[in-house]
Amino acid sequence: MSETDKAPGVALIGTGFMGKCHAMAWNNVATVFGMPRPRLEVLCDVTDASARTHAAAFGFRRATTDWQAAVADPAVDIVSITTPNGLHRPMAEAALAAGKHVWLEKPMALTLEDAKAMAALSAARPGQVTMLGYNYRRSPAFQAARALIAAGEIGEPRAFRGVYDEDYSADPALPWSWRLTREGGGLGALGDLGCHLVSQMIALMGPVAELTAMTQIAIPRRPSPDGPKPVENEDSALALIRFASGAQGSFATSRVARGRKCRLQWEVHGSDGTLVFDQENMNELWLHRTGEAGFTRHLTGPEQPDFAAFCPGAGHNFGFNEMKVIEARDLLAAIDGAPNTGPDFAEGLAIERIIHAMAASEGRPVTLGEAT
Repeated sequence: MSETDKAPGVALIGTGFMGKCHAMAWNNVATVFGMPRPRLEVLCDVTDASARTHAAAFGFRRATTDWQAAVADPAVDIVSITTPNGLHRPMAEAALAAGKHVWLEKPMALTLEDAKAMAALSAARPGQVTMLGYNYRRSPAFQAARALIAAGEIGEPRAFRGVYDEDYSADPALPWSWRLTREGGGLGALGDLGCHLVSQMIALMGPVAELTAMTQIAIPRRPSPDGPKPVENEDSALALIRFASGAQGSFATSRVARGRKCRLQWEVHGSDGTLVFDQENMNELWLHRTGEAGFTRHLTGPEQPDFAAFCPGAGHNFGFNEMKVIEARDLLAAIDGAPNTGPDFAEGLAIERIIHAMAASEGRPVTLGEAT
């Protein structure tokens, strides 16, 4: 059997920002990490013209507008799903039912009930790997932070402070879209941005035991060709958190924060030090240890996990798409028998429980599991 025959076949559904990101990851994972090059079998998009154009541009052998056919294709082993949120559950479940591995963009689903059903189906098929698109966890700086905490470099983690703000919805003249509806988008800032912060938060601090949250719709109506339409999901959310370890935390996310582009920023306060990170400066990790006058700035470099595979020089900087290549590598490694570094659908459900608890809290304490 040739190396090409042994390589997994891929179907990609969706060609927007994240579809292109997945395509770049599939095209680069072998070059960067020296593993068998995936077979890019079929690309699916809404129109035939778009599917054909993007299949040629992204390097896929075939194009289709029929996602069910793409999922069922016998040449396909892995299905990449980068579609609007409302299609995540039916596509992921169809892929699992067809015996495929699934790489699904976040958020996992529209509703918590959807996420529970998807996690249950995945659990019933342990031979099939699932992975959710939380690529910020692949940042070399973030991986280094996890390693420092695990090694006890800042002592016992006592508090977490996290913010994820952007301003893509800050303009009140921005047209109404499906993203602003419960039926099409599910949660708002929590599902689009906050889930990324939660994924990092629990990776650093462990499970959440209790939270109290508030949400806000800052711009209640948006213009459309049919006149103003209501915004159904939150523009921002705030939460206070108690972790299972006893540590405390604060959480904030907004899609209407003027001037913020990708402020995924967090601090972990430990008994012997503090770690600080900001995605807008993603190649820097700031560390303070007891006895030091202030913080030390550490630049990403080849001594940090996965950086050297891309570049041998420290300070040459990493990027969003490089993190996605690492995610593709981790998915392929899990398919080949390595531990799944996730988040898989089981951990994805834990993330969904937290963001849906925040959405439901309305200023009242929620014990995780109580209303989820």
